Amino acid sequence: MCEYANSLRNFLTREEKIEILTAYKKNLEQEAKAVDERIKDLQKNN
Repeated sequence: MCEYANSLRNFLTREEKIEILTAYKKNLEQEAKAVDERIKDLQKNN
């Protein structure tokens, strides 16, 4: 995650929130892709 998540501030700017959420979404999409690939591999090997 980006540097803002580790910030000592108690608030984030709108832009920082967008950046954090965008990075989080990208990570989730990558995980979902990996899960899909694993499912396909398991289905092929059965």
